[in-house]
Amino acid sequence: MPSLARRNLFHDKVRLTVTLTGVVFAVVLITVQLGLFIGFAATTSNISDNSHADLWVAAKGLRNFDQPAPFSERKLYQARALEGVASAEKYIAQFSRLKRNDGGEEGVGIIGFNLDAGMGGPWQITAGSLEDLKTADTVMLDEQYLKKLGITELGQTVEINNHRARVVGFTRDVRSFTTNPRVFTSFKNALNYSRMNEDQTSFLLIKAKPGTDLQQLKSNLLAHLEDVEVYTTPEFSRKTQIYWLFSTGAGIGILIAAAMGLVVGVVIVAQTIYATTIDHIKEFGTLKAMGASNGYIYRVIIKQAMIAAAIGYALGMLVSYFVVNASKNGGAAIKMPPEMAVAMFFLTFLMCIGASIVSINKVTRIDPAMVFKG
Repeated sequence: MPSLARRNLFHDKVRLTVTLTGVVFAVVLITVQLGLFIGFAATTSNISDNSHADLWVAAKGLRNFDQPAPFSERKLYQARALEGVASAEKYIAQFSRLKRNDGGEEGVGIIGFNLDAGMGGPWQITAGSLEDLKTADTVMLDEQYLKKLGITELGQTVEINNHRARVVGFTRDVRSFTTNPRVFTSFKNALNYSRMNEDQTSFLLIKAKPGTDLQQLKSNLLAHLEDVEVYTTPEFSRKTQIYWLFSTGAGIGILIAAAMGLVVGVVIVAQTIYATTIDHIKEFGTLKAMGASNGYIYRVIIKQAMIAAAIGYALGMLVSYFVVNASKNGGAAIKMPPEMAVAMFFLTFLMCIGASIVSINKVTRIDPAMVFKG
């Protein structure tokens, strides 16, 4: 026989629908907004996160990956001479202009790297290979931006900074947080595409020898190289994420929207569970008159909330799954790692149980004698 909590909850199908709608709406909104936050964070630092470098050297005053100041390549040879450095390579990250075949222009982010160093290159290559980039005037870019850049096929030629650029490879999920798609090429080609002087670089990528203390090596680099900043890869990723998500306000807006989803869910669930409780207030009074403890009645109300939470969570995550999948081909990446799905499970139950407190307070004040009144 169904429990009292289930009978109360499923008795009014319309009210149950409203309750579940509120839970589902809250779950989807919170999941999507937090997924956007995680996706944006991953996008802002995806180059450094996938660089395979241990340390990044940049000019002093750096704010984030996308806004580096060029500095002399002489620091490269100074870095290579330090104990603990297995390899050090120049790395270009500069904005430029790509001329489409139809005459239009688009901003792009040039990424120039040493093809043989194993650091700072593209990942998830779906067409072509790094070997293809060893040919002069060749580039590789992400499938996401083909239409934007007017690219229709592999081998197509465009112009970047008035220099010929032949597309020899595609990547997948190498997104850019800015509106400028990443274009990977050899360091030599990048000098032409970025208008950077031959004796300059945007960064130095450092690979440490096995067993080297990275913080100690970082200190040595700072001591021997003038006017630079040095970061471990996690530090550099975090610096870039904090800049784009908080300094620009983008992350704050997303978190506020997620908080609003939580508030809306709590209000809707609280209102519907409260209404259900009021509809059965005499029945609760009868239970108390028959000797039922407050603890028993509290468990009934909390169980109603937990049932709503379980159903709402399942439906909400199903909808969220389709939204996340749809975002893979969109401009904004929504990430839903397993940890977030687990966290949303507990948050949904906490939200619904918290919302039931309003009803619990009402039941606490029930006078059992009310069932004997007219």
